[in-house]
Amino acid sequence: MRVLVAGASGLIGSHLVPALEREGHEVVRLGRRPGASDFVWDPLRGELDARALEGVEAVVHLAGENIGQRWTRERKERIWRSRVEGARLLAEAIAASPAPPRVFLSASATGYYGDRGDEPLDEGAAPGRGFLAELCQAWEQASQAAASAGTRVVNPRIGVVLTARGGALARLLPLFRLGLGGSLGSGRQYMSWVDLEDLVEALLFLLSQEEMTGAVNVTSPNPITNAEFTRTLARVLGRPAFLRVPAFALRLLLGEMAQEALLSGQRVLPARLQAAGFRFRYPELEASLRHALGR
Repeated sequence: MRVLVAGASGLIGSHLVPALEREGHEVVRLGRRPGASDFVWDPLRGELDARALEGVEAVVHLAGENIGQRWTRERKERIWRSRVEGARLLAEAIAASPAPPRVFLSASATGYYGDRGDEPLDEGAAPGRGFLAELCQAWEQASQAAASAGTRVVNPRIGVVLTARGGALARLLPLFRLGLGGSLGSGRQYMSWVDLEDLVEALLFLLSQEEMTGAVNVTSPNPITNAEFTRTLARVLGRPAFLRVPAFALRLLLGEMAQEALLSGQRVLPARLQAAGFRFRYPELEASLRHALGR
């Protein structure tokens, strides 16, 4: 297929693009920087090169502002608009296309479920509360305009992506290698994670599953608590991890972002993926970390 990827230079997109090309697909990159992409768009301004969708059979939307910093009012607005307006802009362009793509994969996240303790959460679980939960609901809803053109719309709810090349794990590694790693707050909050290689394979799988629509959890079938994650990463690195970062210190340093993204948790299960026959290469945390770190 000819596949348009928004966010092709990001952590996920930069690994999805070569995987698509290895399978024989033609990739069209959509980005904000001229010269770095085949076509340019600006979701915050509602600008999209009309030629980007020509001949495209599938669209994958992975673009969005980084959430891993303290949330000011301006940053929250950029986080929201980059995702929601981006999804809406693409969905409306698909709906208006004379030859709309067959499938639109518009990313979402496990933040949809809010802070849910140890409650097992499949795709039928109700949405949660808070900024991230409301963001994910609006993000998914914005993509639905594409369905009016007969395009199959899928919203992969992606967990914490594990790779040493970026994201949460890459930021933690320097501290853990120095023996300064530790659990966050109580450490009891669940972390729904996915190996980057499994995530890419899952996205390829969803592109090919003609009957799959709507929300699909893309997480390992074995979510773990923050304390378990800390112990496992320390063991893989052969380093101690006795420290604990108090919740109040995280809130003081990072504000609302700390409460929602670090101290809250979801125990998310990939029910629909597994029911459709998808098999994870790295379903267990230790195996995923050893793969990511080459150990």
